Amino acid sequence: MQENLLKTEGTVDEVIYRNEQNGYVILNLETDSGIITVVGTLGNIVEGERLELSGNYVNNAKYGRQFKAEVCQRMLPTTPEEIRRYLGSGIIKGLGPAMAKKIVAAFGEEALDVIENDPLRLSQIKGLTSDKALYISSEYRKLCGVKTVVEFLQKYGISPMTSMAVWRNYETSSISVIKDNPYILCGSGIDVSFQTADEIARELGIDTDDMNRVKAGITYVLRENSFSGHTCLPRVKLAEIVCNELGISGQVFDCSLEAGIKEGAFVSLAIGQREYIYITEFFDAEDYITTKLSQMLKLSAPLNKDFSDDIAGIEFTENIHYETLQKAAINGCLGNNLFILTGGPGTGKTTTLNAVIQLCKAKKKKLALAAPTGRAAKRMSDLTGEPARTIHRLLEVDFSKEDKLAFKHNENNQLKADVIVVDEMSMVDVLLFEALLRAVRLDAKLIMVGDSNQLPSVGAGNILRDLISGGHIPMVELKEIFRQAAESLIVTNAHEIVGGNMPELDNRKKDFFFMSCPDENQIPKLIIDLAKTRLPKTYGFSPIDDIQILTPTRIGVAGTKELNRELQLALNPPSRSKKELRFFDVVYRMGDKVMQIKNDYDVVWTKAGEKGSGVFNGDIGIVTDVDPYNGVITINFDGRIAVYTTEMLSKIEHAYAVTIHKSQGSEYSAVIMPLTSVSKNLLYRNLLYTGVTRAKKILILVGRKQFVYEMVQNNRKMLRYSCIRPLLESKLKKEGLSGE
Repeated sequence: MQENLLKTEGTVDEVIYRNEQNGYVILNLETDSGIITVVGTLGNIVEGERLELSGNYVNNAKYGRQFKAEVCQRMLPTTPEEIRRYLGSGIIKGLGPAMAKKIVAAFGEEALDVIENDPLRLSQIKGLTSDKALYISSEYRKLCGVKTVVEFLQKYGISPMTSMAVWRNYETSSISVIKDNPYILCGSGIDVSFQTADEIARELGIDTDDMNRVKAGITYVLRENSFSGHTCLPRVKLAEIVCNELGISGQVFDCSLEAGIKEGAFVSLAIGQREYIYITEFFDAEDYITTKLSQMLKLSAPLNKDFSDDIAGIEFTENIHYETLQKAAINGCLGNNLFILTGGPGTGKTTTLNAVIQLCKAKKKKLALAAPTGRAAKRMSDLTGEPARTIHRLLEVDFSKEDKLAFKHNENNQLKADVIVVDEMSMVDVLLFEALLRAVRLDAKLIMVGDSNQLPSVGAGNILRDLISGGHIPMVELKEIFRQAAESLIVTNAHEIVGGNMPELDNRKKDFFFMSCPDENQIPKLIIDLAKTRLPKTYGFSPIDDIQILTPTRIGVAGTKELNRELQLALNPPSRSKKELRFFDVVYRMGDKVMQIKNDYDVVWTKAGEKGSGVFNGDIGIVTDVDPYNGVITINFDGRIAVYTTEMLSKIEHAYAVTIHKSQGSEYSAVIMPLTSVSKNLLYRNLLYTGVTRAKKILILVGRKQFVYEMVQNNRKMLRYSCIRPLLESKLKKEGLSGE
């Protein structure tokens, strides 16, 4: 990647702009051929420093020619003038331009050597005590240490920001600690990839069987599998993967794993004849969840009260009639402190939930409504008429002293709500559910609402399905499709899909359409025609606000990457009136539709005078402004205005097309879903079902009918290793509440 980079060197004349958070700077560099403007993520650069830079020249539409630096080698200033400017730049607190001038006047080119190696000589200068001289020397040595760490790690493509994180952890010991065990870079909030740490280890001559390497490899494999939904792995399977990936023997694996278990890095759990291995945080989460649920079940024995009169009162005042299962669900919600309400589209979950909310309010119960994503919370609020928040906002994001994510509401500061209703429970992962339960009082009521036939959470775990399949928490599954909902082919076809039956594809008079496109290379063209012209013309839909393309996969001609490129060109083409910013091979332009793809609790936003932080996986926004000079863009996430620097752009991507998995918890007026052979390994039933149920008014499938048939027939549930169910069973048995 760095083969064609140009090199230049010079002295920093002026730092024009500095972003303290991510190390991005804009500076003027004095070179032999004149002053040039340099931009890049270079860290804490100051005036007077000598730099050797590798990069390329770019032409900024507004600010002209700039040198975009990819690699920065920092050299100490050598001439008296360079040293004076360097020391007087404020790089050492308390050492200003006047004192810098005196030091250089006294020691000339030897000034930096004196500061580092013979600081008491500085006390010869009027106004400098010996204590102040020693302080200056100490700060200068730290500064040199940081530079050394940055330069050492830069050889491996590690950014100055990450190098600063290393320095904060290990300071002057940084390089020696890394040389002893480069795999410490994978943790401690530094989070360098295992592959990068392994590359450093190879260059340092560290043995393949080194225990630190194997423990880091085990952590890497468990962490990577958590991204596929597994909270743990069977020991036999884990050993097979790690031994294959790291090229080690089973004996080396066993020794390293046992050492990691003794150190508390891993947890071993025996279930029957099988042993499961966890990263500690996931075991702690499942252990806490099952302990808390067993306590809540023990302390919240059913009231055995019939709420028929209350239900009849609502039926009379609201002029509504609840069917038998709905009444059972309302009774269950009111009569139990733990309850699951589930069912597919059109079965009356919202109607049932609204009755529960009204009756709880009538009994003066303090309510809290929440959902995993902002869009799901907004939808919940729209359907119930009650305020709803994301779970993160309900718990209030905070940070610990170690700057790690925490919540203000926890076991020491629990929620005051008497009744907590969580919608879209299929999306709730194990770590978020643990955090929620910590904040729920033992005597509070927790009602979990969701559809277990949808895809499980993006994060690790399969909470809703595990709790339903265990059969220990009271629940009702609504099954009857109401007459009005039954008029929608989207609803009836969704239920056919869940039942393993082929949906009706040839009815052109309703809201569910299939468009045959045997030539997959023509699918993008058809999708663009539908999104840009045909659907807006026929139904008045906005291509940006109302229409969403959902795909099973990110790759191929109809994957998110290619479709987003084509759709951006069609729906938001370049224009002189639209500013844009290039980030590697992606261009972000004013008017672009984008999605957050990773939780980021540090993103600061404002909304109608309110200030907050945190933008979460799946949040969709519109780029409202672009500042290419400073490398920032402004995004509007449903009224929350956030500014993203270049460093943060890796956590967003275009959202004209998104994967079905990323669409969970959202609904769109119109959904277009391409099905291609590239996504064949993803052709399974609950993926199709989840995509279909995202559409409110119009759903269009594009591709071949055989793929629809294959998805309906493939009822392969997404296997997720987790021990929630057996752990809960074990704890309930100890409490005499096995549920059997």
